[in-house]
Amino acid sequence: EFFGNKIESIREFSVFNQRTVTKKDEAIILPKREFHLRDEELEKYLRGLEDKEAQNLRDRINLYQEIPGLEWMAPLFRLPQGELLDYLPEETLCFLDEPELIQREIGQIWEEAEERYQEADSKGELVPKPGAFLRGITSFENRIKKFQHLENHYLKKENLDFDFEMAEPDSLISDFSRLKKTLEKEENRGRRIYITCENSGQRERLEELLEKDAEKVIFLLLNLSSGFVFPELDLAVLPEHQLFRRYFRRRKKRRFKEGLPLSAYNSLSSGDFVVHVDFGIGKYAGLETLSIDEKKRDCLLLLYKDGDKLYVPVEEFNRIQKYIGKDGEPNLSKLGSPSWEKTKEKTKQALKEMAEELIQLYAERKAKPGYSFLPDTSWQKELESSFIYEETPDQIEAIEAIKKDMEKPVPMDRLVCGDVGYGKTEVALRAAFKCVMDGKQAAVLVPTTILAQQHHTTFTERLKDYPVQIEVLSRFKSPKEQKEIIEFVEKGKIDIIIGTHRRLQKDIQFKDLGLLIIDEEQRFGVAHKEKLKKFKKSVDVLTLTATPIPRTLQLSLLGAKDMSIINTPPKDRLPIQTSISRFDKELIAEAILREADRGGQVYFVHNRVESINSIYNLLRKLLPDLRLAVAHGQMEEKVLEKVMLQFLEGKYDCLLCSNIIESGLDLPNVNTILINRADRFGLAELYQLKGRVGRSNRKAYAYLLVPDFGDLTPQARKRLSAIQQYTQLGSGFYLALRDLEIRGAGNILGPQQHGFIEEIGFDLYCRLLDEAVREIKGEEIKKVKETKLEIDLDLFIPQQYIEDSQQRMEIYKKLSAVKRNEDIEELKIELRDRFGSMPREAEELLEVSEIKLLCQAKEISKLSLRRDRLKIEFDQSKKVGKEEIRKYREGLTYPMEFFAEENLKMELSLNSTENRLGQAKKVLQKL
Repeated sequence: EFFGNKIESIREFSVFNQRTVTKKDEAIILPKREFHLRDEELEKYLRGLEDKEAQNLRDRINLYQEIPGLEWMAPLFRLPQGELLDYLPEETLCFLDEPELIQREIGQIWEEAEERYQEADSKGELVPKPGAFLRGITSFENRIKKFQHLENHYLKKENLDFDFEMAEPDSLISDFSRLKKTLEKEENRGRRIYITCENSGQRERLEELLEKDAEKVIFLLLNLSSGFVFPELDLAVLPEHQLFRRYFRRRKKRRFKEGLPLSAYNSLSSGDFVVHVDFGIGKYAGLETLSIDEKKRDCLLLLYKDGDKLYVPVEEFNRIQKYIGKDGEPNLSKLGSPSWEKTKEKTKQALKEMAEELIQLYAERKAKPGYSFLPDTSWQKELESSFIYEETPDQIEAIEAIKKDMEKPVPMDRLVCGDVGYGKTEVALRAAFKCVMDGKQAAVLVPTTILAQQHHTTFTERLKDYPVQIEVLSRFKSPKEQKEIIEFVEKGKIDIIIGTHRRLQKDIQFKDLGLLIIDEEQRFGVAHKEKLKKFKKSVDVLTLTATPIPRTLQLSLLGAKDMSIINTPPKDRLPIQTSISRFDKELIAEAILREADRGGQVYFVHNRVESINSIYNLLRKLLPDLRLAVAHGQMEEKVLEKVMLQFLEGKYDCLLCSNIIESGLDLPNVNTILINRADRFGLAELYQLKGRVGRSNRKAYAYLLVPDFGDLTPQARKRLSAIQQYTQLGSGFYLALRDLEIRGAGNILGPQQHGFIEEIGFDLYCRLLDEAVREIKGEEIKKVKETKLEIDLDLFIPQQYIEDSQQRMEIYKKLSAVKRNEDIEELKIELRDRFGSMPREAEELLEVSEIKLLCQAKEISKLSLRRDRLKIEFDQSKKVGKEEIRKYREGLTYPMEFFAEENLKMELSLNSTENRLGQAKKVLQKL
C-alpha cells in the first residue's frame, strides 16, 4: 500500500477472499522481462532497417504489445549479453550429470540453431547468428573448468569410485500382506524402518492398514523414487508406492500455492444481458450515482425494449442475475407488459410437471428393495491406498456418496459429472471393486469400442494384484471369443465385464449382477436407453458424464436426483500454452516435430472434410517420416474406430481429423494440438478442442492457426484473444462453456427444457426449479419478502474509496447477498483490510443492510426514516394483537402512535441528538 510515493505496508493476501494473510517487511519483485526496450531505442533501431523489415516488426509489436521471443533478438539491439555461469560466485560447486551427454546436447542445439538461422535468413527474416546468443562445446568446457565440479558418469571411470554397501529393499517388501511379519522381524534385529509417503492422506491410510504395527514404523512425508537398505547404519527406507508395487510418479512443484477460476460468470460488464426477477431480460449499461430526494444512491442502469430505462438501487442487486441462455442476443423484455409474468408462469407449470415426474421416479426407485453391500474390506482400503494420485476433494466426496448409496438396502441411481481426466474412472473402478468384493458382478457400459478398450486397460492395470476376472466385449473380439465371454458371464466366471451397449445388451444373462456403470449415457440412442431401463430396475446404477453440470442445477435437483460433481482439476495439471499464429508451414512442421521428439503425439484439426486430403498431402510433403493418420465423421465406423484405436496405442505420431476428436477418450500422450482456421470456431468449441490436450503433468501446446491477422473479423479476434487469455485451469469455465452447461441441463432434464432456459435465463430457471421440487415434496417455501426502505441518507460507496467500478459492483453484490449480521461484520473487516477506513456513506450503507435484515426477520414490509421520524409498516400476514402492542409500548421509551388499516403501522419520534440508525436498530430489536 502506498501513501504518495511512500510504501506504508506490504502484505500477502488470499486470492480466494482478497483478505490479508501475513504482513511482510520486504518483497522482491522481479521484472516481467529480461530487459525493457524503450520506444526511442526501438525507433532508433528500426530506422537502421529496411522499410519492409521495420514494418514487419512494428506489426508484431502492435499485435502482441510486445515482441514474443524478444530475448533471442537482444544481440540485434546491441543489448548487454549474459549467461547463467556469469552470475555464479567463484566458489560454486557445479554438478555435471553425464558430461558426454551434455556435450552431445550442446552440439545438437547448435546445429538446430544454425539450420533455423539459415532458413530464416534466406526468407529475409530478422534473426541473430547462433554465436551471438549460444556457446559452443569448447567455450562451455573452458568456462566450466573455472569452477570446482563433480561429474556423474553412468559408466565407471577409473579412480573415481566410492562404494557404499547398499541394498535394494525388495526382500523386505515382496508382498504387502507379509509386511507386518517383516516389521516384527526387523524390529527384533534392531533395524529402524522408515516409510515415506507423498502426502498425509496416504500416511493415514497406511497407519489404518498396519493397525498396531504402525508404531514400529517412522513415517516421513517425502516423495522418494525408490527405497534402500543401509546395513552399516541398520536402517531401511521404503517408499509407500513400492509397498503396493506401483510405479513412481514424479511430482512437479506447483507454480502457485492456491488458485481460483476467474469470476467471469458473476462479474457484469457494460453491454451484458441480465435477468431481473420482476421485470425480465434487460441490458446492463453501467453503474450510475443518482440524486434521489437530494440524497445520493448508486444504481444499476438497465435498458429494456423500446429504449425504456430501469434504475435498480444496489440494495436490490440480488434480484438481478447475469443472463445465461442461448448464444447471440436474447429478446429484451418490455417494461409494463404482462408477457414476462406469463413466461414465468408457463415455465413454472412446465417445471412442476417435470419435477413431479422426476420425484415420482425417484420415490418409486427408493421404495424398491435392493441389495445392501457390506462395508469396505481391507482389500478395498488397500486398493484405494495404491492410487498413485492424490484424490481431489470432489473425488473423495463422490466416492463416499457412492459407497453410502451401495450400502443402503435400496437400488442406487447416482449421476457423476466431471470433465475428462478429472478422475471419474477411478471413482467407477472403486465402486466396481466394492461390488465384486461382495461376490456380485459389475458391468461397465460405454458408447464406443475404443473407450471400452481404454477402460479395460485401466481396470486390468489397477486390479492386477487381486483375484478379479475382467473382460471386454466389443467388435474387436471374434464371434467365437464373444460367445465364450458371454458363457463365462452367465456362469459367474467373469466379475467385471466392460463393453459397448450393442454387445452387452444383446442376449447376455448375468449370474448375479450387482452394479451397472453407464459411461456417457447422453450419447446412447433412444432405443438403447429403453433397454437400459430394464437393467436399471433392481441393480445399483452409476452413470458417468463429461458434460459440465453447474452446481446451481445440482442443488435445485436435491431430492429428485442423486448427483456428484467433480469440478476440481487434478494436482500437477499444467495450464495449456496457447498461441495464435498465421498458417505457416515451418511453424506447423516445427510444432509437430517438437512433440514427436519428446515421444508425444499431435492432433491436427481441420474441419473441412472436402479439403482434408490436401492438408494430408501438405503434411506428408513437410514431414515424410511422420506416422500420420486421418479421422473424420464421413469415414466408415469400423475404419474410424480402427484408426482411433491405433492412434491410442501409439502407432501414429499425428492424427489429422475434423472436430470429432473423441471426447470420452483420455489420451495423456497427446500434448500438442493445431487447430486450422480457428477463427471459424465458436468460443466453446475452441475451449473444448483445446481441452483435448494437457491431460498429464506435461506442458501442453495449442496453436490456433488463422489466415492474415488483418483479415479476421472483430468477433473472431475477440474469441481468439479470450481463448488465449484463459490458460489457467478452470479460468473462463463459465464463460467458454456456457452453452455446454445448458446442453448439460438438457441432457439431465430433457431437451424440452432447453427453450425455457433460453426464455428466462439459467439462474432464474434453477430458482424456479428449486421451488417446484420443494413444493411437490411438501416442503414449506419460505419466500423472503423484500422490505422497502426510505431513508434520507447518502447510501453508496464513494468512487474515491473504491475507484474500480468492477470492484464496487463486487462489493454491492456481496452486500445484497448477506443473510446474517455475521456476513455484514465479515464484509466490514474485508473492506477495511482491502481499502482502508470506511467513509461515512459506506459505514451507513452497511448499517442500513443490518436494518433490512431485522425488518425481514420481523415481517416488516416498509420502513421510513426521515429526520427523526421512524415509520414502520408490518406485512399483511403479520397478526398483532392488543397484548403485543402493550408490550411494544412498555419496551420502548419513544413517543409512538399505532394505526390499524389493512395492516399495522407505527410511528415513533426518535431522539434528535443521537445516531438515528443506531436508534432504529434498537427499536427493531425490541419488537
